[in-house]
Amino acid sequence: MINVTFPDGSVRQYNKGVTGLEIAQGISSRLAQEVLAVSVNDKVFDLLRPINEDCTIKLHKWEDQEAKQTFWHSSSHLMAEALQSLFPGIKFGIGPSIETGFYYDVDLGDKTITEADLKKIEDKMIELARQKETFVRKDITKAEAMATYTEKGDEYKCDLIKDLEDGTITFYTNGSFTDLCRGPHIVDTSVIKAVKLTSIAGAYWRGNENNKMLTRIYGVTFPKKSMLDEYLQMLEEAKKRDHRKLGKELELFAFSQRVGAGLPLWLPRGAALREKLENFLKQVQKQHGYLPVITPHIGHKELYVTSGHYAKYGADSFRPITTPQEGEEFLLKPMNCPHHCEIYKTKPRSYKDLPLRFAEFGTVYRYEQSGELHGLTRVRGFTQDDAHLFVRPDQLKDEFCKVIDIVLYIFKTLKFENYTAQVSLRDKVNRDKYIGSEENWEKAENAIIEAAQEKGLNTVVEYGEAAFYGPKLDFMVKDAIGRKWQLGTIQVDYNLPERFDLEYTGADDKKYRPIMIHRAPFGSMERFVAVLLEHTGGRLPLWLAPDQVAVLPVSEKYNDFAKKVCNLLNNCDIRASIDDRNETIGKKIRENELKRMPFQLIVGEKEASSNSVSVRKQGGEDLGSMEVEKFAEYIKAEIEAQLAK
Repeated sequence: MINVTFPDGSVRQYNKGVTGLEIAQGISSRLAQEVLAVSVNDKVFDLLRPINEDCTIKLHKWEDQEAKQTFWHSSSHLMAEALQSLFPGIKFGIGPSIETGFYYDVDLGDKTITEADLKKIEDKMIELARQKETFVRKDITKAEAMATYTEKGDEYKCDLIKDLEDGTITFYTNGSFTDLCRGPHIVDTSVIKAVKLTSIAGAYWRGNENNKMLTRIYGVTFPKKSMLDEYLQMLEEAKKRDHRKLGKELELFAFSQRVGAGLPLWLPRGAALREKLENFLKQVQKQHGYLPVITPHIGHKELYVTSGHYAKYGADSFRPITTPQEGEEFLLKPMNCPHHCEIYKTKPRSYKDLPLRFAEFGTVYRYEQSGELHGLTRVRGFTQDDAHLFVRPDQLKDEFCKVIDIVLYIFKTLKFENYTAQVSLRDKVNRDKYIGSEENWEKAENAIIEAAQEKGLNTVVEYGEAAFYGPKLDFMVKDAIGRKWQLGTIQVDYNLPERFDLEYTGADDKKYRPIMIHRAPFGSMERFVAVLLEHTGGRLPLWLAPDQVAVLPVSEKYNDFAKKVCNLLNNCDIRASIDDRNETIGKKIRENELKRMPFQLIVGEKEASSNSVSVRKQGGEDLGSMEVEKFAEYIKAEIEAQLAK
C-alpha cells in the first residue's frame, strides 16, 4: 500500500500502481469525467500512469493551467496524426503546448501547406478525436529510439534523441501516430471537441538560422465549442487592440528598415507619452529616496566578463565593437547593473550610507532573432526603468517590501487590477546555469518568499525561471481581455557584489558585502507601452494621454476664440490643440473620437459670447456647457483623482 496526500492535507491509502484516473473515480464519477491530468509530487503525470510510492497529488480539471497544457500538448499529437494522414512522408520536429494552444514544426519536403488547407486539417482532427484514441506511453531504449527514426529517415527526431540519456526516453502513440515525447497526455482524444488552427509561420530548426526552415502550424483546442467561440471573439478584440495598429493610428511610434529591425522610432506623441510615464515614476522614486544616475550605451567587454553576462549571453548578443587599439573590445550595453556596480565603487561606503538606491532609464541592446521581433514587445533596443539598491542584510526585506509598494501603486494607478506575483526560483535539478553559492541562493529565495507573504500577495512558484545571478519576483498581469503579460520584476542578488568586490564598512570597522536588489516596475518602456495600449484599447488615462483636449471651432469665425481657449488650457499644463480644419463639426467629432481624444471642446457663437465651452467626453458623453476656467479645474481634479495613492 502507498500513502497519497491530497491538497487539503488528508491522506488515503491505495494499492501500489494506482492511477490518477482510479483515484478520481474513487472520489466521484463526475470528477473522473472532468479531470485531465494529475500532479504527483509536483510533477504532472498522465492519468493512466501508475503511481508506485508515497506522494502528494493534485487532480487537475480544465480550470488549471496544468490541465490546459496537457490538453494542448495532446492536441499537437492529434494534429500531427492528421498531418501524417493528409501529407504522407511528412517529417516532424517538435510539437509543444504554449501559453494558449500548441504548435508543431514540420518538414513537408517539396509540399506546402497554405491557409486554405487548415480547414481540411481541422476536420481530420475532429474525425480522429471522435475515434477515442488512447494515448499509450512506452519506455524505450536510446538505441531502439534511434533505430526507429533512422529507419523512418526522420533526421529531426534523431537530432533530439542524441542529446537524451538512455533510460529517460519514452514514446507516445495515439492511433496511427507515434512520437518521441516525455508527456504528459490526456487519457484519450474524445475530450477534444473543438479545433481551430490559427496560423502558419516559418521556424528554423532549433531556432538556429543556419538550420533548415520548417513550417510551424499553430492551433488551439477546447473541450467545448462554446469555449472556442469565446476564444475567437477574444482574438477579434485583440486585433482591434493590437499595439502595432494603435501605434500607427495614434502616431506614437514607427519602425524603419533603414534604421534597423527591432529599433523603434518614437514619434512626438509617443515621446510625450513616454516622458509622462518616466516623470511619473521619477516622482515616485524621488519620494522613496532614489538617486538618478546616467551610464554610457557601451561598456568594455571586461565589464560584462566580470559580471557574468558575457559568459551567459555573449553568443546571442551583438558582436563586440573593436577600436583602432588592437585587442580593445566594447559591447553595446545589454544590462545596466554592471555600470551601477562601478558607480557604487567610486568611493568608500559606510553602513550609514546604505541603503543606496541608483535609478536610471537606461537603454540596453540585445540581439533577438528576426522571427521573434514583434512590435514593441520584442525589440533589439529598449529602455529599462532600472534601479539597483545596495542594502545591508538587516535592510533587505524592508527595502524589498518598499519596492513591492511602488509596483502595486503603479498597477493601481494604471488600473491593472488582475495580477499574480510569480516567485521565480532556480531549476530544482539543473543548477549549472546559475552562478553563486548555495547558501546565498537560499538566503535570496527566502527573502523574496517572506516579503511576498508579508505583503499578502497572491503568488505562484515557478522553478527554473530565476535570473542566472538570483531569484526574482515577477508580476504577471491580466489585461482587459484576459491575456497574461509579465510586467515588472524585482530580483535579489548576492552574486554581483561578490564579482565586483563591493564593500561597505560596518559599525565595527570591518568590511562587509552589500546585497543588491534589481528592480524595474515597468520592465521596459517599450513593452510597458505596448501592454498599456492593448489593455486600454488606446484609451489612455487622462493624465497620460499625449493629447488631452481637442478644441473644435464650428466655423473659422471662431478660430480666434478657440486659440484663446487652447492657450489658457496649455498655460494650466493641460495638453490642448485646435482642430481648425475646414470640415464639418460632425466629421471633426468623429475623427477625434477615433483618435481616442479624452475631451472635445466645441466652440461657436454661444460659447464665444459667454467664455465657455461645450464639453464632450470620450465615448460620446455630453457634459454640457462649462466656463473655460471651470473646465480647467475639472480636468485637474480628474487627473489628481487618477494619481491619488
